[in-house]
Amino acid sequence: MKYVLVTGGVVSGLGKGVTASSIGLILKACGLRVTSIKIDPYLNTDAGTMSPFEHGEVYVLDDGGEVDLDLGNYERFLDIKLTRDNNITTGKIYQSVIDKERRGDYLGKTVQVVPHITDAIQEWVERVAKIPVDGEEGPADVCVIELGGTIGDIESMPFIEALGQFSYRVGAGNFCLIHVSLVPVLSVVGEQKTKPTQHSVRGLRGLGLAPNILACRSTTALDENVKAKLSQFCHVSAENIITLYDVSNIWHIPLLLRDQKAHEAILKVLNLLSVAGEPCLEEWTSRAELYDMLHERVRIAMVGKYTGLSDSYLSVIKALLHASVAQGKKLIVDWVPACDLEPETAKENPDVYNAAWNLLKAADGVLVPGGFGDRGVQGKILATKYARENRIPFLGICLGMQIAVIEFARSVLGLKDANSTEFDPNTKNPCVIFMPEGSTTHMGGTMRLGSRRTYFQVMDCKSAKLYGNRSFIDERHRHRYEVNPNMVMHLENSGLSFTGKDASGQRMEIVELPNHPYFVGVQFHPEFKSRPGKPSALFLGLIAAACGQLDSVLKEDRFSQKIGTGKGGMSNGTKMVKTYQNGSPTKPANGSFDDVYRNCNGVQV
Repeated sequence: MKYVLVTGGVVSGLGKGVTASSIGLILKACGLRVTSIKIDPYLNTDAGTMSPFEHGEVYVLDDGGEVDLDLGNYERFLDIKLTRDNNITTGKIYQSVIDKERRGDYLGKTVQVVPHITDAIQEWVERVAKIPVDGEEGPADVCVIELGGTIGDIESMPFIEALGQFSYRVGAGNFCLIHVSLVPVLSVVGEQKTKPTQHSVRGLRGLGLAPNILACRSTTALDENVKAKLSQFCHVSAENIITLYDVSNIWHIPLLLRDQKAHEAILKVLNLLSVAGEPCLEEWTSRAELYDMLHERVRIAMVGKYTGLSDSYLSVIKALLHASVAQGKKLIVDWVPACDLEPETAKENPDVYNAAWNLLKAADGVLVPGGFGDRGVQGKILATKYARENRIPFLGICLGMQIAVIEFARSVLGLKDANSTEFDPNTKNPCVIFMPEGSTTHMGGTMRLGSRRTYFQVMDCKSAKLYGNRSFIDERHRHRYEVNPNMVMHLENSGLSFTGKDASGQRMEIVELPNHPYFVGVQFHPEFKSRPGKPSALFLGLIAAACGQLDSVLKEDRFSQKIGTGKGGMSNGTKMVKTYQNGSPTKPANGSFDDVYRNCNGVQV
């Protein structure tokens, strides 16, 4: 097993997650099997109890693991399925060591950070690196490890020590350290400054780790004299200094690595040059170029609670992007804070109220994502009502589905006090209730989590057609509340259709309005399984409906085709094809690139 460790220096937020994902992608494109591990030095055992404002979205895996959002980047870039153990936290490590101590496994020895904590970290990495995540048998060839935080942080010290020991243990030729650092440009003089990176590398070396490759974040490509200076003071050869400068979209990052021969530097350190091929990234390149060419806009109003931080809905944004590129449209997301739509805001701040409603009314589609707590709920209900009554394409996810049911009960059934027991425990018309198996005392890991099966009750519906007329689907869940099964018949008799249910038939998974252009609510989170080359079916439906193209998408039956995992980093085993006329891509009369960028199976990507 070969290991690539990605660390960060100078400041946080440099994009280590995207860099690690891109490194994994380019190695996969060279024909290697790749897995990933994210180390988070916080004491939480997982990300499940964190506020989205604190750490961005909580990403959910097939096995129900609530993990850091960077694992979403790994899954999307590499098209793999990770496990909860692929996310290591300080809490998990300390808990495992304390459990061993309580059982007497240490035979009375004094339990210390070194060697017990550091040994536990190394054992965890070795064990998880061998878990296959790409659907094939046996361990991967390379494990990409990202260490969260910044070099010098006190909480990451045990991990630095453990990884230093680990590098010596696995030996030269099996361990490659890539340090991501900042090379700022001072506006006063316009000069790229190397001193922050020099100090960061010096600190890293002082902790027992020497970088093999420097990945320098900067607004522009590094000047040759800057590279020479970094090489001299950081003891890294100039050809191993890579510039990750600002690009139009993150899909260009793997291409930057390829163009600067980063893969050759990594393969050389890992003694893999003789077994790996040249990176095959034709499809990825075509998609990145297409993204930059799109100009016809589709506007989606995101009506949420955490709109102040876009990372709170990172997977939702990515799923919208995947779908919009597949439809040949430039995505515009209008962030609408749900509270701003409420009558109280109209009284306190009418300008904010009017601005929020103007954004909503200008949108081509409305999306109400998941969330917790009662803040902004009334605004979400008003947005859902607007979309339903004005026949605006609508997608409600998790809480968004529950909001759609509550709004329908209030407006159509006339149950003015209809509500969720999450917001009003004493409501006389509980449309949404706490799940019987849920815990009322503990929060972490007690929800209905992970991949669960949904069976279609009606095949002649938009959601079933978007999923390729399958009888069932598997999607990831994260919720404590569900639609009250005792109210389902009353709701369906009034026109609401629950087209998807779980195996018992008692848990509602998909709701639709049959006489609406596109009004779909789902209890699961389809965004977690969306991929750049394989957009989520329901997000594709929303974008297509918002563009007036839903009928053609429903007829394509693209999702019923068997799509395999291709060699060399291809997300769906397809190859993009361009059609040129007079030196530029041919554009269909309808203004969409759908027929221009097409794979060899006829499935648009």
